[in-house]
Amino acid sequence: MHFRNVISRTNFLYRLNENNKLEVNYVYTSSRRTGNDPYGKKRIISGLSLASLHAGTVTALVGPNAAGKSTLLRAMSGLLPATGSMLLGESDLMQMELKKRASHLTFMPQSIPQDVSLSVIEAVISALKASPLDGLNVKNSEVYDIALKTLNRIGIADLALSPLNQLSGGQRQMASLARSVVREPKVLLLDEPTSALDLKHQVQVMELTSALAREGRIVVVVLHDLNLAMRWADQILVMQKGQITSSGAPEEAITPQIIKEVYHVNVRVERCSQGQPQVIIDGM
Repeated sequence: MHFRNVISRTNFLYRLNENNKLEVNYVYTSSRRTGNDPYGKKRIISGLSLASLHAGTVTALVGPNAAGKSTLLRAMSGLLPATGSMLLGESDLMQMELKKRASHLTFMPQSIPQDVSLSVIEAVISALKASPLDGLNVKNSEVYDIALKTLNRIGIADLALSPLNQLSGGQRQMASLARSVVREPKVLLLDEPTSALDLKHQVQVMELTSALAREGRIVVVVLHDLNLAMRWADQILVMQKGQITSSGAPEEAITPQIIKEVYHVNVRVERCSQGQPQVIIDGM
């Protein structure tokens, strides 16, 4: 599946300069504690800082369950209260109201609720109206055209009139990506976009993710599949217990020693016949 680059602002793509980057520092966030004290707070992430996230790159967040990966993305997007700084250029997104932050950054959840009966294009239009294109005065007469151009860019224009609740899992993920991209974010946060997808749709989603980054965005994606991360990410951040355990280029961040420490399994990291690094599990 091939995705063409959209070059100009008239095609509703915001292109970042290569020098632009996102700096995330000293993030703290908590969640509600389950159990006898439902109103108690449990610290999930405490004082976390990330390596610089650069425009045009894909950063994969990996780690075991409950490591804090999704919590971090939700905190960055403003869906969870958090403190710290998140600098995009000279702007601190953490200090912005949610609506203004959403004009710079978009969060794609793991899945769209199953009972949503909107058509694909209606869902994309609703996302656009919720957070209009920054700096553009979008008229109601233009909204449909913008949404349709986005569906064309994602490659699902043929699904425009299909109800979301009748789509396959892969199609729903593509529709969710379209909802996220139509806002023209500079930063795109994707929470497990390949979960529950077959191999074909995993590849389609990751190809599209890579293409969206090449258009000039900062893309951060939570993945459980280490081999997908090794194949598609420019850098990998390994999380454990709310902290970054390892980071860097794929073969720097993912080593047998790190995987043993974080996942408690024995692995080898070797290159396949095509020269791509891969993780091979040997056992506990």
